[in-house]
Amino acid sequence: MKYHNVLFDLDGTLTDPYWGITNSIKYALQKFDITEQNDSQLKLFIGPPLEQSFMEYYNFNKNEAKKAIEFYREYYSVKGIYENKLYHGIDAVLETLNNNKTNCIVATSKLEKYAVKVLRHFKIDLYFNHVTGSNLDGTLVEKGEIINDIIEKYQLEKEKTIMVGDRKYDIIGAKNNGIDSIGVLYGYGTQEELEEAKPTYLCNRIDKLLKLL
Repeated sequence: MKYHNVLFDLDGTLTDPYWGITNSIKYALQKFDITEQNDSQLKLFIGPPLEQSFMEYYNFNKNEAKKAIEFYREYYSVKGIYENKLYHGIDAVLETLNNNKTNCIVATSKLEKYAVKVLRHFKIDLYFNHVTGSNLDGTLVEKGEIINDIIEKYQLEKEKTIMVGDRKYDIIGAKNNGIDSIGVLYGYGTQEELEEAKPTYLCNRIDKLLKLL
């Protein structure tokens, strides 16, 4: 295989977290007396850092956004984390990569402790050598920072490393770190968004991922 190290985004790439994330957002917004009926607006939260999304889509200031994240976690840590489903066929992809001795790593803006719980819940944690996500103190949330941390910590060869994700943040983060990327179209990023970010490859189906890797 061309790539020895494969970095996977979590939400929208390995699992479909729609209900868990949107219900958690609704819960947080209600604490501010905001009722959001437009589900397409809530979908925009899947992928980028939460603080950025609250500030961008609801004009929260930094302090309000941090408080909203606290409310979000109240719901997500108990219920939302399990209102989630594994994308059909992704476990077969991971098993094949594992059998080929590929070094698979999760690179997510989600809190690292939540990411670990999700992987264990779906019993796919055994396919990953490492999991890197954001910290409780608000550090390591940008995808570029997360990818850089992984490359440096595990001394990965960039020419043998690729990032797989469904949003522009995954593609831009990969590009800023000098590695290839695959933009997957079955997640939450639109084709227009991903094409504009210019990934190395575009993939519209899970069963085509292995051919690209």
